[in-house]
Amino acid sequence: MSNKQTERGEKRLNVFSRLYRGETDFQFVAHRKKFYIASAVVIAALAVVMLTKGFVLGIDFAGGVQYNVPAGETSASLEDVEGAAASAGADVASGQVVGSGEDQSYIVRIGELSTDEAASIRDAIAAEAGIGADAISVSEVSATWGESVSRQALIALAVFLVLVAAFIWIRFERRMAIAAIAALLHDLVLTAGVYALVGFEITPSTIVGMLTILGYSLYDTVVVFDKVQENTAQLLQTRSKTFAEGVNDAINQTLMRSINTSIIGVLPVAALLFVGVGLLGVGTLKDLALVLFVGMLVGAYSSIFLAAPWVVDMAERGAVVRRHNQKVASKRAGTDDEKPARKAAKPDEDDDRLVLAKSDDLPLELLEEPEKASSGSGGGNRSGGAKKRKRR
Repeated sequence: MSNKQTERGEKRLNVFSRLYRGETDFQFVAHRKKFYIASAVVIAALAVVMLTKGFVLGIDFAGGVQYNVPAGETSASLEDVEGAAASAGADVASGQVVGSGEDQSYIVRIGELSTDEAASIRDAIAAEAGIGADAISVSEVSATWGESVSRQALIALAVFLVLVAAFIWIRFERRMAIAAIAALLHDLVLTAGVYALVGFEITPSTIVGMLTILGYSLYDTVVVFDKVQENTAQLLQTRSKTFAEGVNDAINQTLMRSINTSIIGVLPVAALLFVGVGLLGVGTLKDLALVLFVGMLVGAYSSIFLAAPWVVDMAERGAVVRRHNQKVASKRAGTDDEKPARKAAKPDEDDDRLVLAKSDDLPLELLEEPEKASSGSGGGNRSGGAKKRKRR
């Protein structure tokens, strides 16, 4: 019995040891269609939520008046304060409790009001809470300010995506740039969908969090792409593995790093979300905490399960990679599909001897069959020989 337990412990240790060393062989690329379907289903469901339920815009975007009522000076509840505002003719958009102890307060947000209406509602809330009207702070935000914030956020997002695409295109290649941008858009849509599902308000902190998670997602993606480029740089010179297998090895080799990065990033955000918001009642942090928590998890998922497999799909559409994969399959099957003329091809005519990582930029002449070049050169030799014989 002890021997069996020891063997099980060694097997578990071996799994974690291989994961730490990057020696695992999880078939991420081989089962990529399953991940595509799962992501498509989740995005479709969240898209329905966003279209039907919509987003709860905060006062910074929708405009309106916000009342801050000190809860430590009154025995009234948040519901009592909201009821007083509603009885005074206000359309209460939202209300929340922020802080704790003596610093606790009620935040009540109402749509746009005139100056007289805002003053009468403040008096009604003060009467219900049993405090002076001067103790209630009033903040008014115009909807045009929210539109300006939204416009600047969209401009920042567009500039960020363009710079990211340019960097990855220059540093790696075009396919990886397209896959990285697609993964970032995937992360944004999923995070926004979860936000709409939960019903949290969209505030400037939410926009800041959205831009922050793009950085986390991009970091994981670039780490994987760097290893992919390293594994596939000399791939066309060998018959050892296909392009998909080289990419899958790169994902496994960087898997532990991605997991560690995600755990280290998610743990403090989870503490902020569940402890700060759930236990301490710091409601002003929940919009930022939720978008960071969801975005980091989704970013780690997309860099492993989507971005790298998308590179494989785009690469396998090219003639060079397809031809290489066929040769690898032929070698494993024990057959030789190369003709004698093929073997006699010059080094600069053989795509397998190319030292070129960016195979999507291969010149078109390298895609031509070497047999044609050989037959053409042979024809030229025969015509030259005929001319010599005529001279004699």
